[in-house]
This record gives sequence, structure tokens and C-alpha cells, in this order.
Amino acid sequence: MAISTGTASAPSPKDLIHTAIWHETPEADNPFAAHSARCRGYDVHGEMVGRARWVDMLWLLMRPELPAAPRQLDVLEALAVALANPGPRDPSVHAAMCAGIGGSPAASALIAALAVGAGRNGGAREVHDAMTMWQRCGPDLAAWQGYLVASAGDPVEVFPERAHVPGFDPYGAGTPLPVRQLAATLAGLGAGPGIDWLHASLDQAALAIGLPLAISGVAACALHDLGFSPDQGEMLYLLLRLPGAAAHALEQQAVGFKHFPFYRLELDPAATPKEAA
Repeated sequence: MAISTGTASAPSPKDLIHTAIWHETPEADNPFAAHSARCRGYDVHGEMVGRARWVDMLWLLMRPELPAAPRQLDVLEALAVALANPGPRDPSVHAAMCAGIGGSPAASALIAALAVGAGRNGGAREVHDAMTMWQRCGPDLAAWQGYLVASAGDPVEVFPERAHVPGFDPYGAGTPLPVRQLAATLAGLGAGPGIDWLHASLDQAALAIGLPLAISGVAACALHDLGFSPDQGEMLYLLLRLPGAAAHALEQQAVGFKHFPFYRLELDPAATPKEAA
């Protein structure tokens, strides 16, 4: 993206909003409308729109400047494509589908997806945990095996306690093909040393941990390689999975409840618990 950074004017002492991310100047006849807007010094509407990619803006919103190596943006874009639709089997997408089928507003569908996809069992908090594990342990499988014990003294959180090594699937048997493909693609793009090691050691890691690697583990490793903090990685994981939730919610809203694809229930009050099961 070849655009100049420009020079933002110094904020007035009267300014009430303080942010290093965004600078606006108001319209002369309307103080509530922006005449110009700059993201990290880049003129958004005058230079970025039509020339920058979505991933350029996403990076700038999270980081103070664009990366020196363009391949890092390619890695983030590839990851965004991989995460865009977790699919209807994913609990967060299923929650959005339920909102759509029930006729809930659009915001409710997205909030349902965010709420269900926020936890530490395949959700965004698991990505945060896995990135923290990378920070503390690096590519050390022995340290990964002891991570749950080592992190037991961490501050109390609103989330349930960790029950498995983050980034691995506690319900899986073998490592799914999409997880293998994503690790290989990101390694091929030059994501970083962590992804290179993870791709080469994928089966070894699964054997050592006793669980198959999950897509959250690949995402956490890639985001760590790109230099994002665990907090930033958690936010990005929440954000990048929303398009699929939105699309499936809209689809279910259109087809109606009779065509809902999952979990048909047979309720028979006369059935014994064993028969009902």
C-alpha cells in the first residue's frame, strides 16, 4: 500500500477524546461530522479507500504502523479467510443460526455468536491462553504439558478454569485436514518460526499432549508470530469469525424453522429416561 502518512495537526486542549489510533477534524458547519479522518496518520477517505486492503486497515487499528514485511499482511489475510466462517458445526455459528431462525434482530445474532464463541473451549479465550503459553513456553512441548499446573496461580477470571492445554481439541481424535492445511499454508507464506515449528511438529505435538491440534492453536501461533499480544489476538479471533455467523443467521432467517439443520428433538412425556435417551 503506497500512501503517504501525512501530518496530523496537534489536538486542541479542548479535545475530549484522546487516542493514538484516530484523528479527525470537524466540518466547519457541523462539529459532529468529520471533515477528514486519519488512522495512524494515514488519510482514510482521501488515500486509503480504494487503495488499501481491508487487512491493511485491520492491522493499523491494532498496531501503530504497517509491518515492514508485506508477507505479514498476507499471513493475516490468509488467516482471516480461514477463520471467516467456522461453519454450522461450530457452537458460535449455531448460536447465531438459532437467533436467525427465531427472528431476532441482526445484532442479537452477532451478540449470540460472540458470547458463545468467547470461551476457552475452542473460543477466543482459548486463543488468548494459547498465545500466553507461546509467550511463556515457546516451542517447548514439555513446558506445554505442564502449562495447566504452571498457570494455576494466574489471577481469577470470569471464565471457567482451564481444563486442557490450550490450542488442542479435547473432544478430537485425529488432527482435521483443514488444521493441517492452514498450518502448511501459513508456513508457506512465511508466517514465522513458531508456525514453521508447529507445522513440522504437528503430529509430535498431538502425541505429546494427547490431543489433536485445533484451528485455534494454529491461529494463536500465527498471531503470536505476527507480534500481536494475547489481548489483541483474542479480539481478532472474535472479530474474524463473525462473517460466517452473520451469513448463516441470515440463511436460517430466510428458510424458516422447519428447515433448521440440527438437533431434531423427540419429546415423549411417557418415555422413560432410558427410552428418551
